[in-house]
Amino acid sequence: MSFEVREEGSITVVSISEPRLDASLAEGFKNFLFDQIDKGSTTILVDLTHVRFMDSSGLGALVAALKKVLGKGELKLAAPQPAVKDLFELTSMEKLFSIFESVDIALSDN
Repeated sequence: MSFEVREEGSITVVSISEPRLDASLAEGFKNFLFDQIDKGSTTILVDLTHVRFMDSSGLGALVAALKKVLGKGELKLAAPQPAVKDLFELTSMEKLFSIFESVDIALSDN
């Protein structure tokens, strides 16, 4: 599986073990996040440590999950690598998401 989940207190941490979040993984990733939300996770932290590349479909999966959790909780992002961070800035999506430099910083923010 390309996605791992663990609980850190009230936060569900979802890690992506693949270097690319693109069209080949985006639908499965979106469904995985939706399942976490449907199971009652209200605060989800997506660990992007290993993701070196993300395309519009990967970004779309994150936006879809953000929309699904709104009103019930929040979706946070942690440790975006330079190319991924650039994508968020280029598309102005950094304004929609709470983005943290590391998982530890994100967890301590709660």
